[in-house]
Amino acid sequence: MKIEIDKEVDAAYIYLEDQSKTEEVARTITVNENIILDFDSSNRLVGIEVLNASKNLPKLQQKLIV
Repeated sequence: MKIEIDKEVDAAYIYLEDQSKTEEVARTITVNENIILDFDSSNRLVGIEVLNASKNLPKLQQKLIV
C-alpha cells in the first residue's frame, strides 16, 4: 500500500496494489463527494481517492507533517 498526498488540491490517493503490478483503472465508483474507488478490469479495488483530505484524513495529515 502506498499513499500520495497532493496538498495543492487537498487530495490523497491510496494505492492498494503495487503500481507496477496494477492494471489500468477500468471502472470508478463515486461513493460520495469525497471518496472515489478505482477498480481494475477484474473488479479488484486498486485505489481510493480522498478529496478534502485535510478534513477527511486529519490524523494522516498530522503524521505526515511531523
